[in-house]
Amino acid sequence: MTTRRAPSAARVLAARRRGAELARFGSVGALAYVVDLGLFNLLRFGPGELLGEKPLTAKVVSVTVATVVAWLGNRWWTFADRRTETRTRELLGFALVNVGGLAIGVGCLAFSHYVLGLTSPLADNISANGVGLVLGTAFRYLCYRHLVFTGAPTATSLDAALRSPDGEPRTDLSTRV
Repeated sequence: MTTRRAPSAARVLAARRRGAELARFGSVGALAYVVDLGLFNLLRFGPGELLGEKPLTAKVVSVTVATVVAWLGNRWWTFADRRTETRTRELLGFALVNVGGLAIGVGCLAFSHYVLGLTSPLADNISANGVGLVLGTAFRYLCYRHLVFTGAPTATSLDAALRSPDGEPRTDLSTRV
């Protein structure tokens, strides 16, 4: 019979930090998604149908605006402890990653709209804001974490919460996950 060892304090800390980071990333992403979805539909189907016959242009515009929202949230909140001194490099990297994410979303929309001939508002939204969003989000998170926000993580309030009053790492974390 083998006994299962409790996870180490370092492993629990890493899991909690990653969970908190993913929650922040999800919150920023949710806000950017609302901006993207709302603006896309406003441009395509809203008053005046400004880009009613140009779904790809509408998607490029909506993603561009949502990207600015995401840049601010991710730089100053999600990855705040991983920022570097080189803002220009981060901004350029962020923009390039978002072009990749945009290409994924627009590619899904183009395939559905022009190859499959699914041109209804529902089909456009499922392909661009459903499938494209999921694939683009996974791509963005991995690239932001490993290519854009590459500064050394700094101590956070979560780290402080996971230490005993004398500053030593807590050892009872496995029961408090």
